[in-house]
Amino acid sequence: MRTDHQAEPAVGAPGRAATAVAHPNIALIKYWGKRDERLMIPYVDSLSMTLDVLPTTTTVRLDPTARTDSVTLDGSPAEGEVRRRVTDFLELLRERSGCFEPAVVDTRNSVPTGAGLASSASGFAALAMAGAAAYGLDLDRTGLSRLARRGSASASRSLFDGFAICHAGRGAGATADIGSYAEPVPAPDFDPALVVALVDEGAKAVSSRAAMRRTVETSPLYRAWAASSRADLAEMRTALLRGDLDAVGEIAERNALGMHATMLAARPAVRYLSPATVAVLDSVLRLRSDGVPAYATMDAGPNVKVLCHRADAARVAEAVRGAAPGCSVVTARRGPGARLQTGAGW
Repeated sequence: MRTDHQAEPAVGAPGRAATAVAHPNIALIKYWGKRDERLMIPYVDSLSMTLDVLPTTTTVRLDPTARTDSVTLDGSPAEGEVRRRVTDFLELLRERSGCFEPAVVDTRNSVPTGAGLASSASGFAALAMAGAAAYGLDLDRTGLSRLARRGSASASRSLFDGFAICHAGRGAGATADIGSYAEPVPAPDFDPALVVALVDEGAKAVSSRAAMRRTVETSPLYRAWAASSRADLAEMRTALLRGDLDAVGEIAERNALGMHATMLAARPAVRYLSPATVAVLDSVLRLRSDGVPAYATMDAGPNVKVLCHRADAARVAEAVRGAAPGCSVVTARRGPGARLQTGAGW
């Protein structure tokens, strides 16, 4: 097992307050589906690219005078499922640290929440790092990735810069918990652009958690896709090591389209693809027919991410805007792992 010591927290008493910044990651090999929803253990390994845009900044401050946790998201009190997930995570921090003080959590997203743009990945990576520091947990980066996974399986990968794999692990209970963690994936000569087409920034009608559960339980295509995803992962690691954009893009595109096919075959179907989504996908096909290496991937939502050479990013962005007028377009590159802000006490 690889242990990464990019950042080590101080040993001792709770840090009282800490602020962390984390970036979203986009999975090139998806994990779609959990075999243990309590521990957030995925069925299959996943591999992603951490972006250099749309970060989440989270501050966790312990408040011994408070009776309950306080959670704000983008300046407003968090409610419903969002609040529940954060307070459940805080309970996990208290259980592990032995410090039971309530916390004040303030999270600021620069990515739309719940729109299929990995806001939970950046959000729980930042919460794990800031929360561990505030509650005085002594964790290396591998341990932090396991912790972040308890909030969102994809969050474990945002602890690392560039490309990272989240291992699904084996077994059950504590064995599965130890075996499911993230670590970096070597890709020394691969620094592409990722053009993100925000065709719909609203929250999804069906959450990822509900869609995963329905797909795993009812889709006749799911088992076959999971088996093919394992093969895709092996090929992807080789392609990244070679710095082969065409191979990386082809594998990522087929893996994502296969995942959406499993959802469409669920009963009832889960359909995230909108007409604008399809228009953007068609524009990617036209780019390739014109000789521009461009490949699409999608998470659980209507928005499309297009992998391409940095030199082609402007042309790809123009094609995407033409296909879906009015959509927002953001161009990203490989980005940094989660980090505490200067002076946070690590």
